[in-house]
Amino acid sequence: MSQTRKNSSSEGETKSQTSFVNKFLRDSKAESREEKNDLQITDSQPGDWIQKTATSDTAKPLNSGMELRSSMEENEQFLQKLGKKAVDKCLDLNSCGLTTADMEEMGEALEMIPELEELNLSWNSKVGGNLPLILQKFQKGSKIQILELVDCALTSEDGAFLGQVLPMLQSLEVLDLSVNRDIGGSLNSIAQGLKSTSNLKVLKLHSCGLSQTSVKILDAAFRYLGELRKLDLSCNKDLGGGFEDSLAQVVMLKHLEVLDLHQCSLTADDVMSLTQVIPLLSNLQELDLSANKKMGSFSENLLSRLRFLPALKSLVINNCALESETFTALAEASVHLSALEVFNLSWNKCVGGNLKLLLETLKLSMSLQVLRLSSCSLVTEDVALLASVIQTGHLAKLRKLDLSYNDSVCDAGWTMFCQKVRFLKELIELDISLRPSNFRDCGQWFRHLLCAVTKLPEITEIGMKRWILPASQEEELEWFAQDRKRSIHFDHGGFQ
Repeated sequence: MSQTRKNSSSEGETKSQTSFVNKFLRDSKAESREEKNDLQITDSQPGDWIQKTATSDTAKPLNSGMELRSSMEENEQFLQKLGKKAVDKCLDLNSCGLTTADMEEMGEALEMIPELEELNLSWNSKVGGNLPLILQKFQKGSKIQILELVDCALTSEDGAFLGQVLPMLQSLEVLDLSVNRDIGGSLNSIAQGLKSTSNLKVLKLHSCGLSQTSVKILDAAFRYLGELRKLDLSCNKDLGGGFEDSLAQVVMLKHLEVLDLHQCSLTADDVMSLTQVIPLLSNLQELDLSANKKMGSFSENLLSRLRFLPALKSLVINNCALESETFTALAEASVHLSALEVFNLSWNKCVGGNLKLLLETLKLSMSLQVLRLSSCSLVTEDVALLASVIQTGHLAKLRKLDLSYNDSVCDAGWTMFCQKVRFLKELIELDISLRPSNFRDCGQWFRHLLCAVTKLPEITEIGMKRWILPASQEEELEWFAQDRKRSIHFDHGGFQ
């Protein structure tokens, strides 16, 4: 990161630069202390704070050039203390261990970067409760495009203040407030502010303590976010039941490409509402509905209508307790998802013994790169079917294959699979680990696996946890590791 240089004596300095210098020339610390004593930040007051700060700034007289240099040096030293440098457009202070004392200096230091476009303060818990001190200098016309405040212990008051700041960030494209569980109470203010960020492309509210009413509050803002590409509401377990009749404006998100609703405790009524909306998002490329176990019995219609998403590249639906009918509906719809690159069905036990329902999908998925079938209760016949599909070259683009925790597959099944896996020329990761509670002896298939690996030019990782190698096979593995010119990691943690 290059150091931003400010030259106060430049004869070619513009009026906008002069305005910046005028605001910067003041006794920042003393003035900030006065303002903190006079003002109390509540849900209804952040706007007043901003207005008063702006007024006091414009009233400051021009100080000497010596004071300018001293003030700028102090702020440069502040950034250097954190091991950071001021650059023209990006300031990344994530995980810097910022202290409460740093917060006020931070607000002053941000004035050194008038062209700032990216600000990342994530994983600094002291930001919580002090957000106004940091962002109070943001004025209308700010060039900030990316604002990341992940896991900053933001308070409800911080959320309310942010709602007042957002209308000033007309260039904002990415807002990440994830893992701030107390901002749900100020969502009204945040949503109101979002209505003024028409250029927003990414909104992440992962694990933010959102409730059922939050869906309706956000839905009112969606009509103003026509450019939104990514929406992450995941890991808000109290959202369940809030999607019913609350998604009228989601259809306005015509450009939405990524929708993440994993672990949101979706109910039958939620699934019914989503069934009406998701198929209308024709540009959707990534959909994550995983870890919503209640949808297993009620998602037949929703999964069936996924066929209307021709651009879908990633479908993550692991751990949804799918049942026979819902899995059949998904299998039939997946045939139409020719662009699919990531398909995750892990932890859905109904797949076991029924992989044949996905036969046509596996044959037609010429773009499939990631296939995860971990803990799906696969049986020997399923693995044999997969081996047959691999042999015919239909999964030629596959790069990651997860078959772990399928302990019911017998040695004959693993033998057939290991004999055919050599056809996956682009494979980089393979996992056939056993469950943590289970240990088994490796059969003769292990030699077939070693032989296949020599014909896989891209492979780097093979998971084989809890498979027990006899001494002779351990020697083979050691010889193999020493003889190879490239590094291949056999993850054999748990060997006995």
